[in-house]
Amino acid sequence: MAEPVFSVGVSTRDDPERAAEEAARAARAGLGDLAATLTLVFATPDLATHGEEFLGPVHAALAPEVLLGATGEAVIGGGREFEEGPAVAVWAAHLPGADILPFRLAARIHGDRVTVAGWPAELSAPDGPGAPLLLLADPFTFPADAVLGEVNSKPEGAWVVGGLASGGGGPGEHRLFHQGDVLHEGAVGALLRGVAVTPVVSQGCEPIGPEMVITSATGQVVEELAGMPALDKLRTVLTDLDEHERELASRGLLAGLVINENQPDYGRGDFLVRGIQGGDSDTGALVVGERVRVGQTMRFHVRDAASADDDLRHALRRARAGLAPERPRGGLVFSCNGRGTHMFPGPDHDATAIADELSAVPTAGIFCNGEIGPVGGKSFLHGFTATMAVFSGG
Repeated sequence: MAEPVFSVGVSTRDDPERAAEEAARAARAGLGDLAATLTLVFATPDLATHGEEFLGPVHAALAPEVLLGATGEAVIGGGREFEEGPAVAVWAAHLPGADILPFRLAARIHGDRVTVAGWPAELSAPDGPGAPLLLLADPFTFPADAVLGEVNSKPEGAWVVGGLASGGGGPGEHRLFHQGDVLHEGAVGALLRGVAVTPVVSQGCEPIGPEMVITSATGQVVEELAGMPALDKLRTVLTDLDEHERELASRGLLAGLVINENQPDYGRGDFLVRGIQGGDSDTGALVVGERVRVGQTMRFHVRDAASADDDLRHALRRARAGLAPERPRGGLVFSCNGRGTHMFPGPDHDATAIADELSAVPTAGIFCNGEIGPVGGKSFLHGFTATMAVFSGG
């Protein structure tokens, strides 16, 4: 069977059509005469305000079977992160034997109830979709959790990777791309059938202290950890930390929750990391940013530039090792807009780490208002995270 081929083109021109044309031609050169099965377009908002004309050069150069994309306050492509000025990245993939089903979704509000319109039948089937999904959404007009909840209710095999558009300050200021259309709301995505793709999720954290079982909880409130009031247990954990860990904890402590308990031990990627939103000194309870359950394993985490670097590289190496004997061929990346030079001392951090660990495969993406990826077999919306879809073969 023919192998997949990937390419990426980037432009920093300030003229939207010229930028799109330059990036698309570079992507076409990377594919040669091969058909573009799937194309992703990522652009800063200043380039994408000109509507469908912006996508015209991409269609002219690549004639993609499926085109999707979104705007972001920074664009990732060609081993760089463009945090200043205009930028567009066009990522193209030739995927022999793949069946890519694009879709566009809209949220509809009925009183206190929100429904999602536009579901493909494959997503609604009781045993579907059974394949990975790519999802790009507007954070102001679309409840991404509705899609994630639907996919999480399906049998194993389905997961979601993607992110929320960024760079706008309110509804109508982001752009989503679907085939030849430029949308101002909702979500776009694709079901990736017949594609060899592996998710990568790096929440940028380091675990500290022991694993503990939640012994009493209600909703998002952890009442007891290991049989003690949660706040008392936290104080005990902090006392036992070394000086460096205590210093990191003083900058902000996070809760890591095991999603899939059906394994003998837990590594970094097995914890869903959420913020600790507060504590009650009277009851000793802690409030975390996720629903919890009695019997669930929890471990405290910390985050800084060093731990975020280590966690991303660890996740990439683990993904690459899991692909063997195949190798990574291309990637889509969705990095939090709180990363980049906001988190790391220099530019291009995530792009450089990906190039180092995945042998500089053609990669593109955006900085997001929220990143989507699976943990413990379920898909979640994250923050301060880098998620990827790594395409492989050959």
